Amino acid sequence: MNTSYDLVTGNIGMLISMPHNGQLIPDSIASSMTAIGLQVPDTDWYMDKLYDFAQDLGISIIKPKYSRYVIDLNRNIDGINLYPGANSTELCPTTAFDLSPLYLIGQEPDEAEVQRRIDGYWQPYHQALKTTLSDMKAQYGKVVLLDAHSILSQVPRFFEGQLPDFNFGSANGVSCSAELINKIAQLDLSPYSSVVNGRFKGGYITRGYGNPLENIHAVQLELSQHTYMDEPTDQYNEEKAAKVKEKLQRFVQCLADFTQDK
Repeated sequence: MNTSYDLVTGNIGMLISMPHNGQLIPDSIASSMTAIGLQVPDTDWYMDKLYDFAQDLGISIIKPKYSRYVIDLNRNIDGINLYPGANSTELCPTTAFDLSPLYLIGQEPDEAEVQRRIDGYWQPYHQALKTTLSDMKAQYGKVVLLDAHSILSQVPRFFEGQLPDFNFGSANGVSCSAELINKIAQLDLSPYSSVVNGRFKGGYITRGYGNPLENIHAVQLELSQHTYMDEPTDQYNEEKAAKVKEKLQRFVQCLADFTQDK
């Protein structure tokens, strides 16, 4: 039994992946990291709490225990930049979003260490993703994968100004059917702002597993953290979160309903 992730299996053809929800850093890696690195500030905070309603809808959930600083599960292991021309973090990040170093001088992961992390963390998560989606496809015939993320509303390294609240990505229409994206676009998310395939079009998971011709539809949501947190701190704001969760539930229900449409 792999202990690097948690997988809860539901009873409909939908899976939510939370690849940046983990916060743990193994002792063997922590000893080489800076104080900032150990605080894991770029976590997609509270994804499991925001989506705590999903299990009751019969949705399966997979999430890692370890931080994206150990290895970024939403990156390709061949190191390809998913956003050519834009700044991006590595498979095993060496700097935080604000460019602070994550490792003590001279202690960044070398090629052998990166491979060790691929074998120990990346491969098990992706094998579980692949197997779960395959089993769902066989059982239900139609599957939706939601890759759930969040990020600070302002990160100059990655985008100018303030990010929209709901950032949906379908790899420019490749990872899911146009029908599903149209259903999402028609949702009433007011007073929140939203965009489809803006700055965030979907990372490796969305692009790698979405295959609408095979009835596997993948969508990424990058939610602005100012909708449910007290930015720039990592504090959860119950009042904000309650309001945005109403819209999140509407969105997730839309995806779940789509799995039932024949």
